[in-house]
Amino acid sequence: MSIQNLIFSLFLVFIFNINLKAENKNINDIYITIGSDAVDQSFKSMSGVEVISSNNKVSLVKLNKNDIPLLSHIMHEKFHRCGGFMAHNNKKEAFDFLNNQSDMNLAAKGIFTDYTISNPDEVRFLINQVTPLAIEQTIKKLSSYHNRYYKSETGVQSSNWIKSKWEDMSNGRADIKVESFSHRQWPQPSIIMTIEGESDETIVIGGHADSIAGYWGGSSARAPGADDNASGIATITEVIRVLMQSSYKPEKTIKFMAYAAEEVGLLGSKEIARDFRSKGINVIGVMQLDMTNFKGSSDKDIVMMTDYTNSEQNAFLGRLIDEYLQIPWGYDRCGYGCSDHASWHSVGYPASIPFEAKKGDMNRAIHTNRDTISLSRGNANHAAKFAKLGLAYLVELDK
Repeated sequence: MSIQNLIFSLFLVFIFNINLKAENKNINDIYITIGSDAVDQSFKSMSGVEVISSNNKVSLVKLNKNDIPLLSHIMHEKFHRCGGFMAHNNKKEAFDFLNNQSDMNLAAKGIFTDYTISNPDEVRFLINQVTPLAIEQTIKKLSSYHNRYYKSETGVQSSNWIKSKWEDMSNGRADIKVESFSHRQWPQPSIIMTIEGESDETIVIGGHADSIAGYWGGSSARAPGADDNASGIATITEVIRVLMQSSYKPEKTIKFMAYAAEEVGLLGSKEIARDFRSKGINVIGVMQLDMTNFKGSSDKDIVMMTDYTNSEQNAFLGRLIDEYLQIPWGYDRCGYGCSDHASWHSVGYPASIPFEAKKGDMNRAIHTNRDTISLSRGNANHAAKFAKLGLAYLVELDK
């Protein structure tokens, strides 16, 4: 080979390697939307971050997907948000989301159904059957997994356990089905239980099934997630148990959901909510149960988050608490994308997130290996209040 040909060949190899590195960089790029209030403090320790668009509320940012666990850790440590951002499949999807203000305005202020209270006998009969011990047992089972990380084997196993548990509780009823909602980009499935009603109007109660611990370890880190969010899934499971025990048959369709991959950008719920919107499913109400068992506020038992939620439905939940639980409640702000309710809100569905405490009083051990039920005094008494609220919400909307 001549010297000229050798030099040319080496030049081609050099160019190929540069293109390969650029291609790999593009493969690792991910686009997120995040609250603009969090931008300055969130990316200081990350390289290659680009703020593409920003306003006083939301910013669109490109970063390396390998930094997502670190971002999740920062959002919890600095901003006390369980989630705190939304991950998008590509730049176009992220821009479409930013420009989708009309749907979000409707989700915030629209009236989607009858918010009167008119079924006191049935509600009181059901809420009297709530058992904190049953919730406690489910929390202990879910937190016994090494973690429920969306890419780990135990994350898949724990979600499959939820599916099996809900199937067993359905008592073989023909109007009930429990399904796995598979996601192409990670192994953990979301789980959906449907009780078919006579009407196509649909009510959703959901919470995330995954857990995470810090930004180190990923699939190998110990993340019991007893409060975040075994408590929410256990609360939903208790609502199901009571409905099944009483042979409740709804007029409207009810769906219970355990979302995958919330901790890394609300990925599971975002995919489901967009799938529902694309199919034109008539969702009249969404309740998110994310952390229900840590009573951090001495003056409030349940706190309704006002941002990225529906104001009419929030007020309705407050009236339900006054009517059926008679415990102190109030309002607070959650921050951008702090849990799966934001996925439903972003596509125009009315959502609410009744929370276990004011944000300043929330459980600070979440996202660590210390998030165990012992921090909630070893019982599920606080979560039982949310199970009662969930039952009241379902029955009073189902008319």
